[in-house]
Amino acid sequence: MLTWFFNLTLLFQIGILYLLAINVITFFYFGLDKLQAQLSKRRTPEKLLWFLAILGGTVGALASMHFFRHKTQKVSFQLVLVLIMIVQMALLLSPLL
Repeated sequence: MLTWFFNLTLLFQIGILYLLAINVITFFYFGLDKLQAQLSKRRTPEKLLWFLAILGGTVGALASMHFFRHKTQKVSFQLVLVLIMIVQMALLLSPLL
């Protein structure tokens, strides 16, 4: 089942594990922020949520926004997240150009 993973180079294996970890961490930070908002507790700073997305957690951020219905009304937050995604896509596609 995981033979494809073990056939990859070590660098790709580390990259996949890193992206998996950062996206899980980002997902749970968004969930924690939603819980803190519901309990009127001290919130997770938006800069930290954006930083986690910059580190590669964009998919986790988008998934958690949908799953928790969190940060879906705040356009300014979403705009920065979209800009982060555009830069990441440009960096991924730049070797192909």
